[in-house]
Amino acid sequence: MLTRSVAVLALTATTALAQQTDITIGMQLEPPNLDPTGGAAAAIDEVVYANVFEGLTRFGPDGSVQPALARSWQTGGDGRVWTFTLAQGVTFHDGTPFDAADVAFSLNRARAEDSTNAQKALFDGIESVEAVDPHTVRITLAEPNGNFGFNLAWGDAVIVAPESADTNATQPVGTGPFKLAQWVQGDRVELVANPDYWGEAPALTAATFKFISDPNAAFAAMMAGDIDAFPVFPAPETLASFAADPRFEVIVGSTEGETILAMNNKALSDVRIRQAITHAIDRQAIIDGAMFGYGTPIGTHFAPHNPDYVDLTAGSAHDPEKARALLAEAGAEDLTLRLMLPPPSYARRGGEIIASQLREVGIQTEVTNLEWAQWLEQVFRGKDFDMTIVSHTEPADINIYARPEYYFQYDNAAFQALMDKIGVTSDAAMRSELLAQAQRIIADDYVNGYLFQLAKTGVADARIQGLWENAPTQANDLTGVSWSE
Repeated sequence: MLTRSVAVLALTATTALAQQTDITIGMQLEPPNLDPTGGAAAAIDEVVYANVFEGLTRFGPDGSVQPALARSWQTGGDGRVWTFTLAQGVTFHDGTPFDAADVAFSLNRARAEDSTNAQKALFDGIESVEAVDPHTVRITLAEPNGNFGFNLAWGDAVIVAPESADTNATQPVGTGPFKLAQWVQGDRVELVANPDYWGEAPALTAATFKFISDPNAAFAAMMAGDIDAFPVFPAPETLASFAADPRFEVIVGSTEGETILAMNNKALSDVRIRQAITHAIDRQAIIDGAMFGYGTPIGTHFAPHNPDYVDLTAGSAHDPEKARALLAEAGAEDLTLRLMLPPPSYARRGGEIIASQLREVGIQTEVTNLEWAQWLEQVFRGKDFDMTIVSHTEPADINIYARPEYYFQYDNAAFQALMDKIGVTSDAAMRSELLAQAQRIIADDYVNGYLFQLAKTGVADARIQGLWENAPTQANDLTGVSWSE
């Protein structure tokens, strides 16, 4: 009897020690490729940011800028010269050593004339990148930029190797704690822990990103245990069911996602028409109908949780009568516009509501549902649209309005000059005032219809620890994730 008891205790102890070390993450959208330096889709970073690829700096879960491949840095030359001390003993997943030459290659590639980087403007201020020695990089800027460390934390600024840069879209090779095992297109991406990782090893040994576009299928997969966590759950109407089930934890936080009714400012060049469209929109009805109450109304392209946010929602308040008057003044009572909708439920559901609201003021819409690759090709790159709905999840990205070639094609020289001034201003109070001016300019120009700040509504197995509550950048950072016993 004693021997049997000891055996049972040993078995129990062995079972307790066999803690789960793999995880399956649900995502609604599949990335079009896996190279964050060559694509605009948020889904790319949601798979690879901090997991597969690393930059000189990185965002922490609280939005702070933290060391990554650069262990420290200092500025000199009146804020124009940044010197980075790099981590040592780092290799890429293919065994290629990492050093300062890779940093120079990556940043020069990102800012090159023929660069395909979606955020090329992040690197415009770089005058030169010098590999001082294998572990030291000196970057000289054309003008001081106190925000440069922040810029380098974006997924678009990760460091790649010249040996593998051209094939990262399908075979990503980074320096991160996980490396690609396989990508089954249309279904999943599988990562495994990098045994040669230079930093602290993650608790997880494997991670699968499973792509489920249908909200009903996502609900069924979570309930069946096929998915361990769905950090941005596509069916907010079902969150109450998960909250009532002790197997799950509902994680509600904030994101950097300004959800907008983007307008083609060349096709809709009359500000009165854009203003009419914004006054036709009932933001709260969209939040309630498309997001089941999750979301914060916004009146400009700026996150409400940012201390520099200015509440400008009153300037584009729901006012159908004013919308009709503006359309009549512009001679556009019989307007028909094309509304192109990408796959996310906020866009598809929100598009139905907005089409109805526009119809009430006399604007007809031709609604077209696009797959993500189609949206990127036709709307983002081709600029062939009148209106679209999308969440801009990049951090603090009001600077996109200073880029006339950007997909909504807003061209305002005064705004561009203001953003240049912000870029060289280090005084916090002055930066706050300038950012307030920037918010007011785009709100007063009715560049886009500003809808709501996207909430981060996630569901996870209650035993999982370390998932981000908020989303200071578009990422599913697994470096601190583990299972409780």
